[in-house]
Amino acid sequence: MLRVLGVHGVGTYRYLRQTGSAEDAAVALARDWFRHLGTAMPPGSAVDLRVAYYGQHVYAGFEEEAALLLPGEREVLAGWVAQFGPGLDAPEAADWLAKSYGPGARLFGLAFARELHTYLSAAERRETTIAAVAEAVARHRPDVLVAHSLGSVVAYETLWAHQDHDVRLLVTLGSPLAIPAVLDRLRPGGEAGRPPGVRRWVNVADPGDIVAVPAGGIGDRVAGVDRDIPIAAGIWEFQTAGAYLRSPAVAEVIFDETRRLTADPSR
Repeated sequence: MLRVLGVHGVGTYRYLRQTGSAEDAAVALARDWFRHLGTAMPPGSAVDLRVAYYGQHVYAGFEEEAALLLPGEREVLAGWVAQFGPGLDAPEAADWLAKSYGPGARLFGLAFARELHTYLSAAERRETTIAAVAEAVARHRPDVLVAHSLGSVVAYETLWAHQDHDVRLLVTLGSPLAIPAVLDRLRPGGEAGRPPGVRRWVNVADPGDIVAVPAGGIGDRVAGVDRDIPIAAGIWEFQTAGAYLRSPAVAEVIFDETRRLTADPSR
């Protein structure tokens, strides 16, 4: 049975609020991930799917007004939008997201800026986030680590910080690793390449995913990516993991590891 561990992205604090504990939030997330992935799994496939939960460590509260963001959060929002849209200050950038992609994009953008800034700027929260994911990797010993959105940043830093983890395949979905606000603050930097414990790294993104910029993939900016795969996951839902997980192309990448394991069990 293929062991898969997910590392979630932005906006998952609601799972903790609904379930009451990080452990139960991880179970609920895994249930949702499996519901989506199960629609695209090859016939006869078997998977043990878990999710590492860290949402409580990066949650900074809900804010509907860009003007009320912290200075660092406003900088992240404006710098991110400038990668695929016009150069605007934070309130204008938030309004531009709403006009260009709908009101949901505006709310997502505020949440993304807040959680990304919290992770990159609050040292203690960053360390507890990495520790939570490292503990899940050590406990579940996944063959495949699937990291979505902000989770790809967390996974990258976790696997560098804990180089004893042996992961046969890292799959990043809709990754913001190549955004300058992220790339310039990665530990280690993007030039360091694939984490030593990772055998292969495949990055998958919808070219229209506003988090996954540049649209051509992250391989030109982040060293060590073995393959960038563009897919049509669907807008607006590409901001959740569900659309990616339902994609036959993503399922093919994940479950191809079963074939590789069968061919060479010593891997």
